[in-house]
Amino acid sequence: MNDLWNLSWEAEALYRARVRGCLLGGALGDALGYPVEFDSLERIRAAHGPRGVTGPVPDADGVVGRISDDTQMTLFTVEGVQQAHTRERLKGIGGGWSRLVRWAYGRWLDTQTEPGPGPDVHGGLAAQRWLYARRAPGNACLSGLRREHFPDPASELGPPGPVNPDSKGCGAVMRSAPFGLTRAPAETAFGIAARCSQTTHGHPTGYYASGALAAIVTHLVSGDSLEGAVLRTLRLLARHPGHEETTAALNRALDLASEGDPAAEKVESLGAGWIAEEALAIAVYCALAAPRVTDALLLAVNHSGDSDSTGAICGNLLGARHGDHGLPQEWLERIEGRSTITVLADDFASECVRR
Repeated sequence: MNDLWNLSWEAEALYRARVRGCLLGGALGDALGYPVEFDSLERIRAAHGPRGVTGPVPDADGVVGRISDDTQMTLFTVEGVQQAHTRERLKGIGGGWSRLVRWAYGRWLDTQTEPGPGPDVHGGLAAQRWLYARRAPGNACLSGLRREHFPDPASELGPPGPVNPDSKGCGAVMRSAPFGLTRAPAETAFGIAARCSQTTHGHPTGYYASGALAAIVTHLVSGDSLEGAVLRTLRLLARHPGHEETTAALNRALDLASEGDPAAEKVESLGAGWIAEEALAIAVYCALAAPRVTDALLLAVNHSGDSDSTGAICGNLLGARHGDHGLPQEWLERIEGRSTITVLADDFASECVRR
């Protein structure tokens, strides 16, 4: 991928802050939602009070700040994308993105089936023992990665992919924000994210929602507002056959955000977040409708549905828009793997600013 900008020192510092913010914000939203995933709104309010979750709460094991498979897979996406960027920069070999990202997902799959790093693992995320935790991984992700499908980077978008062709679960979109952090054009990020999603989710809505998240993040990192980023992405989506479900969901989120005070009941009118376009729409609505970052994150997890995925995507958006300093620091301090995520983000940003 080619550089978009000739960065000044100030612009580079802002870019790095937004990369950190996107990854840390995603982990924060994930950790806020993980303890209440699968709970109804009624049950959440019964357990945590009429406002529901108001900050980090313990999970079923009494641990605060645990991340789920959403953040695990996002981090492995970062690793695969960084390796592909380095390969292209140093060797001038393009087109290997889907293969290197797929191999990174294979390493994540090992963390779900092995007790810890094997003797032949000497570095990278696969050497991090804390990542060897099974946190309700999606069935489509597990079954899809056992197929070892490598999408053709030149393949046409629109038809169902060969792996889980009927699946449009949120397991692809929740891991796709890093594709928007590379400083490539939004259309490029969209295409790579969509194709890499086809390793597990073959339904066009499943992979278009992933591409849309990557494009929105691209625009946010370059300084656009969230509403502007979504509107630009809608124009990009319209070029592709089969975009209608993703486009309709994003339009509903925009319309709902303009209709007054945010509410959990409005979130639930967008769906439960188990499928890709609903998870993306909920995250966009919450990030647009709530006046503060903390309010948006809490809105994104207090509903009857996939609270960790909607929280993670909302956190990706907020962090990409505001940078890591715009996130609630007292909440971040409790997030599992925070130091590793920060180092990974900084290494990734350092790679992406190199020519």
